[in-house]
Amino acid sequence: MDGPPTMARATSDPTAASAAMATTATALAVTLGLAATCWVVAIRQMSGMDRGMATELGSFASFLAVWVSMMAAMMLPSAVTPVLRIARARVPAVPLFVGSYLAVWTIVGVVVYGLYRPHGTGAAGAVVMAAGVYELTPLKRYFRLRCREGVRSGSEYGLCCVGSSIALMLMLVALGVMSVASMSVIAVVITAQKLLPATPALDVPLAVAIVALGMLILIAPSSIPGLRPSM
Repeated sequence: MDGPPTMARATSDPTAASAAMATTATALAVTLGLAATCWVVAIRQMSGMDRGMATELGSFASFLAVWVSMMAAMMLPSAVTPVLRIARARVPAVPLFVGSYLAVWTIVGVVVYGLYRPHGTGAAGAVVMAAGVYELTPLKRYFRLRCREGVRSGSEYGLCCVGSSIALMLMLVALGVMSVASMSVIAVVITAQKLLPATPALDVPLAVAIVALGMLILIAPSSIPGLRPSM
């Protein structure tokens, strides 16, 4: 009596596997496609925001538009793993996950806009050095690990992502060099940190390099391309 149901289940397995693969491929394509689109939008919107430490953020609406497109461009590739996990469980939940994830970074943007002021080399160097030190703290390791574990919602993942990546993002803001090159470097580092296990062989040299950059900003700011002290 067990023969027919077993055969039926075996016959249906290829169909289920194909459906799962299609779902995974679609979620991956949509996520990366949205990220690519946001790269194009961010690049077009960033005019005037690459003036180093003298950068003015402009109006709240224009800054927030740039910030959200930047976060989507830089952060969505690193969110592929949880997006695929959510897609396999329940496809309609993916837009809510992505939307709530980006909402967390939008709130961060609101805070950045409220606190940011054009500044000098002292402030920029201090922020960059602090970012390097943060890379080796237990708090950084905790949030980085949480990014690799299962999360229940996009907002939860967003909070973990902020905890893991906020120092690198503040470093980008402090330097005021919001160019394609600087965004790409930070995006690659953030994505690698979320997808790869933590290892001192990579983490320590990165932290030392960031601290050294901060020291260089304090000692010889003119040697940093694109760094223009406010007048």
